[in-house]
Amino acid sequence: MSNTSKPARAGASSDILNLAAAGLGPVRPERFAERVYETLFHAIVEGRITVGSKLPSENDLATLFEVSRPVVRQALDRLREDQLVESLRGSGTYVKEKPGLAPAQPGAEPETRIGHIMNGLELRLVIEPECAAMAALRRNRQDLDRMERLLEGFEAANRVGGIAHHYDFGFHEAIATATGNLRFVQVMKTLEYDVSHAVNMLRHLMHIAPWKRSQDAMDEHRQIFELIRVQDAEGARRAMRGHIENARTRMFNSRPGL
Repeated sequence: MSNTSKPARAGASSDILNLAAAGLGPVRPERFAERVYETLFHAIVEGRITVGSKLPSENDLATLFEVSRPVVRQALDRLREDQLVESLRGSGTYVKEKPGLAPAQPGAEPETRIGHIMNGLELRLVIEPECAAMAALRRNRQDLDRMERLLEGFEAANRVGGIAHHYDFGFHEAIATATGNLRFVQVMKTLEYDVSHAVNMLRHLMHIAPWKRSQDAMDEHRQIFELIRVQDAEGARRAMRGHIENARTRMFNSRPGL
């Protein structure tokens, strides 16, 4: 899940150099448009690209992410559907003021949106504790190395205020991978774009200031990792369940700046 950044190409505009410095950069070869969309989405929702800012041109964004212009165009179309950006003819694409709590799709009331999030969390509470227990019994050295790299990436990004969501969910996906069961991995991949996006969009629409992940959340990741490392299956199961329950509490009960 890592989104490894490379230096922007020579001659790049100051706009894309600033975005590169904020942790945005080339994406992995699968699901290009989703990766570009998710990275820009989080950068806007978390306030790293501020309201009123003009986004770089399609050419510059294609250079930054090392993808084609049609891929960038598809990602920007989704951001416009989310009411996060608007395009002004002859001028460019700008980050919009936060919209009201309006449904992103016809008929999708706020209560439905919250219910969708809760359903995703309920699914995670069923699946992820068992993934952690199986991973503790089946993990190998490569699995542990990958988990540790993602933990370090998450912690490093958090220290400097960088974009960290891909490290966070990457850690959970790595645990699913360590079970040796591809079906668990497939479910986790669907949840990344489901729960993570829905929660962040809800908080954005409700005008809640960017939520900074607490040290508690990272400590919980470390605890889960250590239990998997020492092959304590029951401990890993309990720790993962507690982590997701705590995450639910942080999502809905936290205050701006927490």
